[in-house]
Amino acid sequence: MRKEGTVLAKNETAAAVADTPLNKQSKFKYTMHMIGVNKACYIMMFPFMLLFTIFTVIPVVITLPLAFTNFNMAQFPEWTGLSNFYRLFLSDDVFMQSIQVTLIFAVFTGPFSYILSFILAWLINEMHPVLKTFFTFVFYAPSMTTSAYVIWQLLLSGDSKGYINAFLINLGVLNSPNQWLTDTRFILGVCIVVQLWISMGAGFLSLRAGFQNIDKSMYEAGAIEGIKNRWQELFLITIPSMGPQLLFAAVLQISASFTAGAVSQNLVGVPHTDNVAHTIMNHATDYGWIRYEMGYASAICLVLFIAMLLVNKLITWALSKYVD
Repeated sequence: MRKEGTVLAKNETAAAVADTPLNKQSKFKYTMHMIGVNKACYIMMFPFMLLFTIFTVIPVVITLPLAFTNFNMAQFPEWTGLSNFYRLFLSDDVFMQSIQVTLIFAVFTGPFSYILSFILAWLINEMHPVLKTFFTFVFYAPSMTTSAYVIWQLLLSGDSKGYINAFLINLGVLNSPNQWLTDTRFILGVCIVVQLWISMGAGFLSLRAGFQNIDKSMYEAGAIEGIKNRWQELFLITIPSMGPQLLFAAVLQISASFTAGAVSQNLVGVPHTDNVAHTIMNHATDYGWIRYEMGYASAICLVLFIAMLLVNKLITWALSKYVD
């Protein structure tokens, strides 16, 4: 008992020493020293960090106070307290509908796109190096070009000359062309399909890199230990070795699914028929860039930010066992 008390006292003393101003000053000096040692890296990061701060960090921070104001871009913001949030949840029926649409997008495009990215990255990793490069580009390319929407508008054109309509009519499946981009039966499904098609972005590349960085000797050791097939390799070696990449890709996919809005905005417009594919981001765009009600748009974005933060925390907790 006496020995345990002595150990506890030593630990408390060490903790107290660690928090002393002198020790904190030493940590600061060490940090500044390491910045000096790696100054070339920080110089190269500076342009990106400057733009990221100006166009991402500052707008996100400003959103918080603006959410409690009435701001029309022409006059100084007027403090309104919680009135934007009362209006949002109690009288804005379109916003409540957009929550449902966003959740549908998140369920179908988040997990499914994540699993699809993982499977494709796994399959591509088994190919010849030349084929790896080719198929990585093929699946990543749609995420980095806005011409994807033009292609889909041509495919989904509502007349008989639209490629999908013409193909189905020639097969005898349709007697008359479907209005894919205006008929409420098809709009949401079409937007989900297009969102999945362009979702192979940075998350997909991070998973590809994760497969590339796994130590091959681990598979040899696994074979010695009794692993007999590729599925056992996948769950016992591959996935546990890709913790950081899995977490990074999951956060990106969840964020992309919650902020989906560009697809419906470019394909069917804002507003569109019965707002059946109207997401929270579309709602924020409507009030922010069409009606110029920046205070109300900030309140919408703040609610979305909190929801994304909570989901990302949940994902981080679920994948924490794979991350050092």
